[in-house]
Amino acid sequence: MTSDTRAKMVAGAADLMSRRGVNATSVREVVRHTGTPRGSISHHFPGGKRQLIEDAIVFAGTQVSGPLRHLTSERGAMAGLRAFITLWKRTLEQTNYQAGCPILAVAVEEYVSDPSDQEAAGGQGVQRHLLDLAQGIFADWQQILSNALKQEGLTASRARRLATLIVASVEGTVAMCRAARSAHPLEEVSHELELLLKSAIDKP
Repeated sequence: MTSDTRAKMVAGAADLMSRRGVNATSVREVVRHTGTPRGSISHHFPGGKRQLIEDAIVFAGTQVSGPLRHLTSERGAMAGLRAFITLWKRTLEQTNYQAGCPILAVAVEEYVSDPSDQEAAGGQGVQRHLLDLAQGIFADWQQILSNALKQEGLTASRARRLATLIVASVEGTVAMCRAARSAHPLEEVSHELELLLKSAIDKP
């Protein structure tokens, strides 16, 4: 069982979380979804589903933060905003509006322990840990955007607030797009966010 199998299972878990949520992403479903051997779970994830979900959260976060960090450093805050929105629009359209943000799924669901879990702490301990991971991912995205806005000349406090607004707006709008089965809400929010950022950056 190679590291490729492990990576495949982590990516598959993140995909299922984005479509079905955390609790509906069972170990059995991940195995079926990824076409991996059942024994892969105990081999690669001795902590059970809890560990798989944790790794999937980190994976999903870096799938966004990596490109976002690169684009903002190379091309500025506006390019970062457009890339952030384009990523979610592509995800929605390619999955026929079935997939959203797996990090948001973690933030809004209460984790239900799985029989495969190996966790000394109780369910609340797992829940707090998963929320901390989700918060860390959101904070990372906010920090990347905030740093880019500071490079454009904004004060640290304004940059932080705008970065928070961007992440909150896009995450919420992704959910609206899934409900509407249309990217139109995201396109409207994108337009307004671009106007806001342009005004903030161009302001003397």
